[in-house]
Amino acid sequence: MKQINIGLIGTGWCGGIRANTCAGSALVNELHLAEINEERLAEVSDETNPTSTTTDYREVIARDNIDAIIISATPETTHYPMAKEALQAGKHVFLEKPLALTLDEADELVEIATKNELKFAIGYSQRFNPKFAYAKKSLLEKTIGDPVCALVSRHITRGLGNKIGGRIKLSPAVMEATHDIDFLLWCMAPAKPVRVYSQSAYGAMKDVTGLEDAQWMIITLDNGVVLTIGSGWTMPPGHPNYSGTWIEVTGTDGMLVIDDTHRDVIFNTLENGMRLPMSSMPGESVGHVFAGPMHNETVHFIEAIALDRPVMATAEQARAVMELYLAADISADSNEPVSLPLVRTASAAAAVA
Repeated sequence: MKQINIGLIGTGWCGGIRANTCAGSALVNELHLAEINEERLAEVSDETNPTSTTTDYREVIARDNIDAIIISATPETTHYPMAKEALQAGKHVFLEKPLALTLDEADELVEIATKNELKFAIGYSQRFNPKFAYAKKSLLEKTIGDPVCALVSRHITRGLGNKIGGRIKLSPAVMEATHDIDFLLWCMAPAKPVRVYSQSAYGAMKDVTGLEDAQWMIITLDNGVVLTIGSGWTMPPGHPNYSGTWIEVTGTDGMLVIDDTHRDVIFNTLENGMRLPMSSMPGESVGHVFAGPMHNETVHFIEAIALDRPVMATAEQARAVMELYLAADISADSNEPVSLPLVRTASAAAAVA
């Protein structure tokens, strides 16, 4: 075991969580922060007492003594160039989803990490949700028999949808259902997707962000299992950053139903009415504990570097998720099922390049 030095690029909502987790870990010796918003940088610096701060992320990557880089930057167009520079500099990397915007970019990043023998993890935090982990455990132990089908329905508030859709034009499949695609492919491994059919629905968001309100996918795996995944971002404004998920996993000997809609803690005031605290996907600080999976995900990455353990969500797995949601977008546009792996036809190339 050794202490490690971490550079963190981007200290927004998720980056702030990860910065505080790093600062609180006995395995982290030095923490270096990069953030272009100087006011936010000062705020997170006050919370974490980092070794250094900068508004230029390249200064962090250039530090020879840094072992790993955590990239929590937005917009998502920054992911590929920042990850590439960090991997080429010989740093282990944790990258928020999406892995990249094209399959060519994703393949290049995976190739660099493999060539340099670096750990390269992607931020699929829902694997660290205990309820989701229980589904994986149930399938591994065959307590519900062999899988037959599964459903995940995830919805977030319109406020979050406006925030996400305002910074980049990517579909609900790419920006929200990606977590659930990853979760179900993780649960169903080693089975692989062979076909996807997707439909999008437009409504309230069309005149605001130009994006769909919701997107649904039916995915067929090579062992015959069928997955249904839906996501949307037009729930009426209510509790900030609210996310609710419903999961059903059916097997030959039983069925698992998981309610992750966060309706178990209700806070009611005259000023705001009913609110649902601790209901965001990443989670939030609750005094001496953290409610949500992102803290534990960050701890896992720190330990993977310091203790030389495998990372949980690999870039190769994220690449498979990426190919599936790109195929879903092609299906929604063409109104036809799309086979996997993607064949680089002219239409497919236009969607993934």
